[in-house]
Amino acid sequence: MIGTETVDTVIHNVLIYNGEYCEPKLGGVAILGEHIVAVEDVSHCCAKHYIDGQGHVLAPGFIDVHTHDDLEVLRNPHMLCKLSQGVTTVITGNCGISAAPFQDSAKLVDPINLLGDEAEFEFATLADYQDRYNKVRPSVNTAMLIGHTSLRAQVMSALDRTATAQEIAQMKTLLSEALADGAIGFSTGLAYGNANAASASEVCELIRCLVPYNGIYTTHLRTEFDAILDAMDEAFESARSAQVPLVISHLKCAGKNNWGRAKQILAHLEKRRQQQSVCCDCYPYAASSSTLDLKQVTDNNEIFITWSESHPEMAQKTLKDIASKWHVSLYEAAQRLRPAGAVYHCMDEQDVQDIVCHEHTMIGSDGLPCDPHPHPRLWGTFPRVLGKYARQLNTLELSLAIHKMTALSSRAFGLKKRGEIKVGYFADLVLFDANTVSDQATYSQPHKQARGIKHVWVNGRSSFKEGDNQSNIQHRQRAGRFLARSLDKE
Repeated sequence: MIGTETVDTVIHNVLIYNGEYCEPKLGGVAILGEHIVAVEDVSHCCAKHYIDGQGHVLAPGFIDVHTHDDLEVLRNPHMLCKLSQGVTTVITGNCGISAAPFQDSAKLVDPINLLGDEAEFEFATLADYQDRYNKVRPSVNTAMLIGHTSLRAQVMSALDRTATAQEIAQMKTLLSEALADGAIGFSTGLAYGNANAASASEVCELIRCLVPYNGIYTTHLRTEFDAILDAMDEAFESARSAQVPLVISHLKCAGKNNWGRAKQILAHLEKRRQQQSVCCDCYPYAASSSTLDLKQVTDNNEIFITWSESHPEMAQKTLKDIASKWHVSLYEAAQRLRPAGAVYHCMDEQDVQDIVCHEHTMIGSDGLPCDPHPHPRLWGTFPRVLGKYARQLNTLELSLAIHKMTALSSRAFGLKKRGEIKVGYFADLVLFDANTVSDQATYSQPHKQARGIKHVWVNGRSSFKEGDNQSNIQHRQRAGRFLARSLDKE
């Protein structure tokens, strides 16, 4: 039958996982402009481009709900590290740190320095950031949270205390302006030294700004170690004080004393889910990565130094080896190395598996693109979930794995018409081979591209094909959009 409806692209002979937790269907998808115009039966479509999916899986583009790509999408706008995993949308501004708003008076304190160099922080308002974003047009869609520590750094002379009423009022003004400009919510990183002294009441006052904008609250808990249940309760109560949705960032059982507690922690989360809107995200690795934190220095697990400003020659060595070389304690070695970055091998694999496979856990990479020797999660997170947990270990149904990366995430973060394969939705799509998809990035070779991701479309544009590298992806047209909660009406 000759097609009667003219479209741009038809992707046929694919197994369609539409983003819901349900069985897949054989068929095709038709794209016109930025949108999906037909699903399953595409026989009536006449296309400029036909893509034979060869029986592979076609899923909604993955949504990386936990990133620090605020400046990376402007710095390296083709975003190969994300497209090559099938990621089409990133949520930025996590852990209390965001690149906007950031005024000249702000201090680039830890961990804001994870995002980039001081000269790159040139966006006094989120509107300024959006203007630059729209000129650059990165290859992935981006939505932004506003970071608590970034707000504190703009209005407080010292961050080792809770804010005064006047300082809270100034932060609320900045936050409300950013929400009016389209930010999707507010994030905290209460475990970090420059936010740890903030009181619960300071956080609650800021959370109230979210209410008129239907914003979301995400938090890197005050601790992920022994007192994690107390930290979770603080987060629950803070969100409930304003009746706003809560996401607990990178949920984990950190430290050997905590190993084996994943089921208890998930049960605690589920109990609260019956009372308020609560969910979490995680990454599929048993090691974390951040700046070098003296509170996490221990001889119970390996700490790998990825960079050091004061002693760059010690990068890519373990803290234990550095301390031995210098004939000092681990703590003193860490003091000498700072500011520095580190990978902490602080989790148990079974706990990670339990959290990754939990039905209501979203997936986020938490990758650090500025790290010269990043954690492998930057390049491998999403294929690792599909390859390791869904195929190799068979502890996660493929349909549920995809749901946790797509529809679950789009609904939690209020991303309209994304995360599902439906007529009228934006054509963010990933074609992958379920039999071969796998992460290749390792702790020793963290920049290696994943296998099995065949083709990626962002807003209907072909944005990545298997075999693309940093050189040839430069020729692809970038099609990402800034997803502003109050402005993205489509």
